[in-house]
Amino acid sequence: MSQLSGYHRDRIRSVLGASPLMPVITIKHPDEAVPLCQALFDGGVRVMEITLRTEHGLKAIKSVREALPEAWVGAGTVTSLSQYRQAEAAGAQFIVTPGVTEALLEFALTSEAPLLPGVSTASELMLGYGLGYREFKFFPAEVAGGIPALKALNGPFPDAAFCPTGGIRRDTAKDYLALSNVQTVGGSWLTPTDVVAKRDWAQITKIARGSLSDIS
Repeated sequence: MSQLSGYHRDRIRSVLGASPLMPVITIKHPDEAVPLCQALFDGGVRVMEITLRTEHGLKAIKSVREALPEAWVGAGTVTSLSQYRQAEAAGAQFIVTPGVTEALLEFALTSEAPLLPGVSTASELMLGYGLGYREFKFFPAEVAGGIPALKALNGPFPDAAFCPTGGIRRDTAKDYLALSNVQTVGGSWLTPTDVVAKRDWAQITKIARGSLSDIS
């Protein structure tokens, strides 16, 4: 059975180590992508997960990669091999899935963009574990048990590290990051819908900077 390479693990570790916060970004208008991500970057956030929840996701990844070469730009909400390939072609530097399938886990073993597979149970985690994965997205974090669940998973999987996402708020991010098996936290509070709709990029920068200050 093939195993995840050291290269892929080093890459995903670099992503998770680049920022304690990973904004989950859904682009509703294509011309918002670059200024929104620039505002986050100006606020100190160095990792962006741009989801494929809208038709603008792939184009946004390409545009932000070109505009912010110093940031890590990944594709989120990837649920199929075709989306994985499209995200790679658009320049995504990492891939995030909401769940796992054997096909996705095995495809990622030889892909250019490393995978952060989504899990919510020990059984799902074990699918990735058997192939050498040790870094996971824990989703939906709050619904799946939150902090108590992550503490429980640390027992049988002491070398697994997580990026919990889903239902986490600015005022709870620090509690998650205090866990020994949490490397970074993902969330949409960094890009409030109403603020983005008003294109108040200065406020996005303020939220990012304040959120990082809260957890320091």
